[in-house]
Amino acid sequence: MRDRLPDPPAGTGELPPEPLSHSLKQRHLTMLGLGGVIGAGLFVGSGAGIGIAGPAIICSYLLAGVLAMLVMRALGEMSAAMPASGSFSVYAEKALGRWAGFSAGWLYWFLLVVVLAVEATGAAKIANGWLPSVDQWVWVLLFMVVFTVSNLAAVRNFGEFEFWFAALKVGAIVLFLILGTLAVFGLLPAAPGSSGDPVGMANLTGHGGFFPNGASGVVAGMLAVVFAFGGLEVVTIAAAESDDPAKSVARAVRSAVWRILFFYVGSMLVIVALLPWDSLKPGQSPYVAVLDSIGVRGAGQIMDVVIFVALLSALNANLYGSSRMVFSLAERGEAPKALLKVSPGGVPRRAVFASVAFGFVSVVLNLLWPDTIFLYMLNAVGAVLLFVWALIALSQLRLRAKIERDMPERLTLPMWLFPYATWAALIGMAAVLVLMLFDDSARPQLLWSSGAAAVVLVVAWIRELRTPKA
Repeated sequence: MRDRLPDPPAGTGELPPEPLSHSLKQRHLTMLGLGGVIGAGLFVGSGAGIGIAGPAIICSYLLAGVLAMLVMRALGEMSAAMPASGSFSVYAEKALGRWAGFSAGWLYWFLLVVVLAVEATGAAKIANGWLPSVDQWVWVLLFMVVFTVSNLAAVRNFGEFEFWFAALKVGAIVLFLILGTLAVFGLLPAAPGSSGDPVGMANLTGHGGFFPNGASGVVAGMLAVVFAFGGLEVVTIAAAESDDPAKSVARAVRSAVWRILFFYVGSMLVIVALLPWDSLKPGQSPYVAVLDSIGVRGAGQIMDVVIFVALLSALNANLYGSSRMVFSLAERGEAPKALLKVSPGGVPRRAVFASVAFGFVSVVLNLLWPDTIFLYMLNAVGAVLLFVWALIALSQLRLRAKIERDMPERLTLPMWLFPYATWAALIGMAAVLVLMLFDDSARPQLLWSSGAAAVVLVVAWIRELRTPKA
């Protein structure tokens, strides 16, 4: 077992080496970045965005994707220069002070532990549909046990597990894009009840036009999809456990961001090109609707399997990310020191148990209130991601000069158009928060999340006051 490492020498830009394992490979990091983002929000939740914006959902995803790309580029710059298991929480502390590192770390941990419980519940609902005789709460308990054991094992085993989970999701999207593109150009055999002729631009320009609900529809659509890009941050947390952290995180950030944007925007383009946007049924996966339209038998069952795997993959990635975040907080004295115990294989097992605890609590919540409790929990964390993203951008603004001065050779992934692109990202996040305030469906998320953020900030402020001045 190992305890906290000493702080680096004052005045240097170096961070102390992590006491964790360093057995994650480049392919693990790349797939972890993809796996943390591709989930039910894309396969099912995208239908709500299409219903709001119509074909212009493509613009909504582009706007949200650009915002996420700017944030990840800023985070990637810092991670390539100073890899750390606490990632943006560490950088916020170095750039803005202890209050910022404390707030970023605990808000993100809170977000992940709630979301992983929700993902377990979503997967349990699907499994319960396959085997109705097994109650939903039993499935949640099973998933929690399996993924706790997975995260307690050597990190390399976790990496392999997540690699194949994510590979299945990526493979499903690639196959969907291939089949959908062939169908758009009329290159597939005609499905029963269809002519098989190329659809051309008819569905993009008909049914009210490309912007059936105007610019307001694009904005509302962006609010519906922007949070689907959350999860990319986990790759910068995992980089500290790779064999070459600085090089690995730079490659993973570059590849993951562009691939995610391609998968998201490409999928939406195929969907709204093949189907009239107003033909999608509320709650129905647009992917299932497309596969049904081109004659893929058992499309609903196929997508159920893909969504099931997507949820479990995201659960796995979020449990990993939350355990490393709380471990990093403990390293810096912002969480109980008992969480610093590390197994001989480099796994912070107590941090894993702390992060999965709410998942086991959710077993009881599923037993008592299976259909209501998680709506409140999701509202509580709905906008937390934007608060974390804002701290990332602010940290990069402050740390760029330090990186250029103390370790210019590590500026291998510089932010585009610095500082203008960083400021553009901050303005974009502020605009999204203002829009949420005036949107009836998004306002509860903003208010609940603001309350959670306020509590964390007050605790951080009290801790700051109680800390003796050097």
